[in-house]
Amino acid sequence: MHRRHVLICAAAAAACLPGLSSAQAYPTKPITIIVPFAAGGGSDNIARLIAAKLTEKTGKTFIIDNRGGGGTNIGNDIAARAAPDGYTLLLGQFTLSANPFLYSNLRYRADAFVPVVHIANAPTVLVVPGTSPIKDVPGLIAAAKARPGKLNYGSGGAGTSVHLAGELFRLSTATDLTHVPYKGSAPAVTDLIGGQIDMIFDTSTSALPYIKGGRVRAIATAAEQRLHALPNVPTFAEQGLRDFDVPAWYGLLGPAGFPAPAVQWLNAQVNEVLQDPAVRAQLDGMGAIAVGGTPQQLGSFMSAQAARWERVIKESRIRLD
Repeated sequence: MHRRHVLICAAAAAACLPGLSSAQAYPTKPITIIVPFAAGGGSDNIARLIAAKLTEKTGKTFIIDNRGGGGTNIGNDIAARAAPDGYTLLLGQFTLSANPFLYSNLRYRADAFVPVVHIANAPTVLVVPGTSPIKDVPGLIAAAKARPGKLNYGSGGAGTSVHLAGELFRLSTATDLTHVPYKGSAPAVTDLIGGQIDMIFDTSTSALPYIKGGRVRAIATAAEQRLHALPNVPTFAEQGLRDFDVPAWYGLLGPAGFPAPAVQWLNAQVNEVLQDPAVRAQLDGMGAIAVGGTPQQLGSFMSAQAARWERVIKESRIRLD
């Protein structure tokens, strides 16, 4: 499925379809970015930052349309069915890599989107209560092996990137951990602080305020390098667990048939915005890392993510319908 996804996305991005007379004439009306989450979360904050900077830079209007619910499937489906005229975008993220393998009744196809540009990654962080005796990843693995099935981890919901990060950790370390899903990160952190759960896997954008508040402690970052916002927190690789780079990623995509001139114009504008030191600093302050690059690079990244999570989901036997 994911191989076909990339091939079709690449073909759609390369073709100049009717709907735009020239790259110079585009855009002539506001561009809507569908965010498949409610307002106020990490995805919404990143989308609003980029939309505001694009509006400021280009003089064109970019509108955020929050369509949360259904594990992002509601917003994703609306974007997939939008007219491919260059004026509706999706803030795509992790669920596009996982939902095709978690749900059997999706209304949108895995090949329903054309990659435009990779905006940023928000690495997953492993967080424990401030009073926890677990200080590092080797200590956690030792504790889990000493008490199989007794340690649990919370996440912001079944099928989310942080849930699957926990499953990848369990598979990679041959440990027996119990997943406790919550309806969002905030209640999971509340129970973590209260000692009801042993740890959580959370995105850096969500966990950062709690970590800086001192009531919880991050013991590992799932990224290639340490976060600037958490310079004293080592990566999983530094602690002996290789190939554990687990980002919640954010990118702009259009519905299949999205015109190539629009892809090219949007890609160039977003890449320029992401080079702005102020934008990079704002993303860094959110716990996110600016990425950028070509549409093809985003397509290849999505394909690799789909392959990875298909394996984890199948080995963990997770279904959400």
